[in-house]
Amino acid sequence: MKEIGIYIHIPFCKKKCYYCDFCSYEGKDSYIPRYIKCLKQEIAEVGQANKQDVLEGKDKPFLVSTIYFGGGTPSLLESKYIIEIMQIIKENYKIAKEAEITIEVNPGTVTLEKLQDYFTSGINRISIGLQSTYEMLLQQIGRIHTYQEFLDAYYFARQVGFENINVDLMLGLPNQTIQEIQNSVEEVIGLDPEHISLYSLIVEEGTKLEKQIKNGELNLPQELLEREMYWKTKQLLEENGYRHYEISNFAKQGYQSKHNSNCWEQKEYIGFGAAAHSYTNRIRYSNIEDIEDYIKNYEEGRIENNFVFHEKQNQEAVQKEFMLLGLRKLEGVSVQEFKNRFIANPIYLYHDQLEKLITNHLIEIDGNYIKLTKKGIDLANLVWEEFI
Repeated sequence: MKEIGIYIHIPFCKKKCYYCDFCSYEGKDSYIPRYIKCLKQEIAEVGQANKQDVLEGKDKPFLVSTIYFGGGTPSLLESKYIIEIMQIIKENYKIAKEAEITIEVNPGTVTLEKLQDYFTSGINRISIGLQSTYEMLLQQIGRIHTYQEFLDAYYFARQVGFENINVDLMLGLPNQTIQEIQNSVEEVIGLDPEHISLYSLIVEEGTKLEKQIKNGELNLPQELLEREMYWKTKQLLEENGYRHYEISNFAKQGYQSKHNSNCWEQKEYIGFGAAAHSYTNRIRYSNIEDIEDYIKNYEEGRIENNFVFHEKQNQEAVQKEFMLLGLRKLEGVSVQEFKNRFIANPIYLYHDQLEKLITNHLIEIDGNYIKLTKKGIDLANLVWEEFI
């Protein structure tokens, strides 16, 4: 069988966060029923196409190892829609017995009843967007929830039976202090989640936050301060039993995100819904971003207009991407795994790039692994650029 991941994009939000440049929309809730109908049609058609390809000897049957509901805000939807999507996946795909099935939820949009429905439908991992325990910081970045609403969501998730919970936090927020991010991390550690994601704020072009910073309304921490935040919180998490396995991700033993890890290991996945990206048979493609056009193309029988081709990778592109994605992981790129996959030694293949990065103290070769140094973690973009 052919192992794949499934990503479901829910592009609706109650309010768009000021830092967000993802494909998400506020004020378009009236489109939800039609969008879900088209989304289920897309999921079913791809599943049936795979079954036909198997009959004709063109492909192997899919085995779904991970499912991920992202957004947007999946928890904004009535839970009946999530149940329907899960059902259509079960009807059209074989799901691995130990599949990881995640849904992103935002405090203020999720209830005990919704969480119970998610759990009953087969979802076994919850990712809660907290970002900070400080109300002022939450308001400043456009979050709609309070810290208490996060706590309610967390305890509700435990109450209904979730044993795999991720909490998202952010550092480098405008006017944020080291003490504030440390306090937030300590409070979350005290809740004992299985996974914590700690993201550095990236100011994206065209966002409300970018305009506020340009206008002088908000000030970002200095770069050295932001890096100090990162290293102190990293140390705090590791001291409390969370393994740092990817630049922004920490997990207790056995609770690394399978869906994201599979992407970093260049495994195949199929995305459904507006703006969802896919990677199969060395081809990268996506759906169009506009939800109105996405819906209209399904309703008017012009499904092909939803498809956006990005690239068909040759061997060189696949190898470079393997290096780039592998260098996101703290353990780095396995030289032996590279040899097994490509019948080539990356140390020789990328001799010039690696020599340059080693000279600049950005990477090191540690036994069988090529990995980032401490300086390389801080300047990871410079490392990744060598393999683009």
